[in-house]
Amino acid sequence: MRLDLHIHRNPILKFITELHKNMETKPLVSIIMGSTSDLPILEKAAKFLDQLEVPFEMNALSAHRTPAEVEQFARSAEERGLKVIIAAAGMAAALPGVIAAMTPLPVIGIPISSTLDGRDALLSIVQMPPGVAVATVGIDAGLNAAVLAVQMIALSDPALAARYAEYRASLSSKIVKANEDLRKVTYKYKTN
Repeated sequence: MRLDLHIHRNPILKFITELHKNMETKPLVSIIMGSTSDLPILEKAAKFLDQLEVPFEMNALSAHRTPAEVEQFARSAEERGLKVIIAAAGMAAALPGVIAAMTPLPVIGIPISSTLDGRDALLSIVQMPPGVAVATVGIDAGLNAAVLAVQMIALSDPALAARYAEYRASLSSKIVKANEDLRKVTYKYKTN
């Protein structure tokens, strides 16, 4: 579902949006998965970034199986123009922390539910040593990772901030609609 934004009514936002389209598109967000089996969770992040028109890339890297590639990726991320890295991993879940140790960029970790219902991955990602931070979302929370990435980038991107504000407004209208629908549901002892 694509948001119908108020960009067309605001000439400045329209200009900025067109300018972004005409510039060479480079990813602002990198979505990294430890394995392609994580793709169903990360698709939620990808769809949200697409919806809000945030350029991103997706790659599979493993802290244990491709450590040299992880290091090369992390050390070059800022230079390539990335702003935020979303890294998902299950089990030992070293990937987000290893990336965070080698880049100054914010890293958002997504614990993947593979063993122990994802609690092992959650603890591995959230328990980072002082000075090496990984923002950690809930288990399998790909959408929230993308929301957090958008919030970070929107701090310095007015057009994205406007698109995000429109998205937030749509969340509230969904709840209003849900309550309208619930009013139509009847039970013998339901009072509203």
